[in-house]
Amino acid sequence: MKFAVVVFPGSNCDHDAYHAVKHVLGQDAEFVWHKDASLRGADVVLLPGGFSYGDYLRTGAIARFSPIMREVTRFAAGGGPVIGICNGFQVLLECGLLPGAMLRNRSVQFQCEFVHVRVEQVDTPFTAACVPGQVLRIPIAHGEGNYYAEPDVLTALEANRQVIFRYTTASGDVTEAANPNGSLNNIAGICNTQRNVVGLMPHPERACELAVGSRDGLVVLESVVKSVSSAGGALAGSPQ
Repeated sequence: MKFAVVVFPGSNCDHDAYHAVKHVLGQDAEFVWHKDASLRGADVVLLPGGFSYGDYLRTGAIARFSPIMREVTRFAAGGGPVIGICNGFQVLLECGLLPGAMLRNRSVQFQCEFVHVRVEQVDTPFTAACVPGQVLRIPIAHGEGNYYAEPDVLTALEANRQVIFRYTTASGDVTEAANPNGSLNNIAGICNTQRNVVGLMPHPERACELAVGSRDGLVVLESVVKSVSSAGGALAGSPQ
């Protein structure tokens, strides 16, 4: 199985993602530059964290115009599994593949720490190997991770079961104290209505080995391998 790890100017978690996929999970992985016009036959697309284009305009706002995002959009429309992590999530919001927006953390500070997130839904390619209600200990590292959506959008997200990850305590309780950035409804990650595009602020790729403090994030990547393999590649988008 092949992962395309998209690299924008300012990406700084691309090598973390590549390492997790290639060296921990044992899958094929290839860096795809933002100016490329092909995903090179990838089965899964991963938009990594970082500061694409320096976040000079707004997080993810410039990256959405990169040539490669036309291919990512086409891939997603064809049912291909796409995951955006941190800045990658912000890019997915900016290009309209996911609803909502990111605001500054309520602390107005950059926050880098381990948090707990509860798996809310297991019928997406990136949660298929999870257990409903499973609590994962994975890190965050962001300054604009405060998820916001208009009331009607938020209501639809909850009704359609599009909230995939939620910030909780270690025991899985949704509390204000467990919310590190002020996100509405403690939202840590969502999916699109077709359920093949997922975005989350925490970094599962940075929690794939015990040497770095947790391997809870590995299940997110294992999920998509399980999903695509069991579907015989049917989840993948149009050939690139």
